[in-house]
Amino acid sequence: MEIDHHLGCAMSGLTADARTMIDHARVTSQNHAFTFDEKIKVESVTQAVCDLALRFGESVHDEDAMMSRPFGVALLIAGVDEKGPQLFHTDPSGTFTRYEAKAIGSGSEAAQSELQDKWHSQLALKDAQLLALRVLKQVMEEKLDHHNVQIAQVTPANGYEILDQTQLKEIIDQM
Repeated sequence: MEIDHHLGCAMSGLTADARTMIDHARVTSQNHAFTFDEKIKVESVTQAVCDLALRFGESVHDEDAMMSRPFGVALLIAGVDEKGPQLFHTDPSGTFTRYEAKAIGSGSEAAQSELQDKWHSQLALKDAQLLALRVLKQVMEEKLDHHNVQIAQVTPANGYEILDQTQLKEIIDQM
């Protein structure tokens, strides 16, 4: 899901909760851009999303309505700012951690272990794309193809972008 042209997000958990959190991130990003005439930092928008998650059990904006339960979603928030490309993982408790490579969702433990073994900071973008697909292929129950997988990437040149089916098919064909 795109938050802003330089920020994007992947989720694992309840889709409705993810939509609420992404909408909050979008509003925060737009308010920051309007107020300060600059892009919001990736860490700042991540902090705003986690602050929302931490409001469980509190009234929001002096209303009588309270959040009845914690959000049931983990997010990967990726973006590019003056520090370069960044990746943050948020969990339902409202905490976040910066990663160079991170897997969430079903099969994430095996995928994360593989990423830790094979990923390094000097990896070329094409090699990182292939690594992500190979790791995903290992943990998926069905055959990996351009119909059931998407690749999103964050680069200083293009910000956040989701590869189209043609680009995705070219990468899958290299596996």
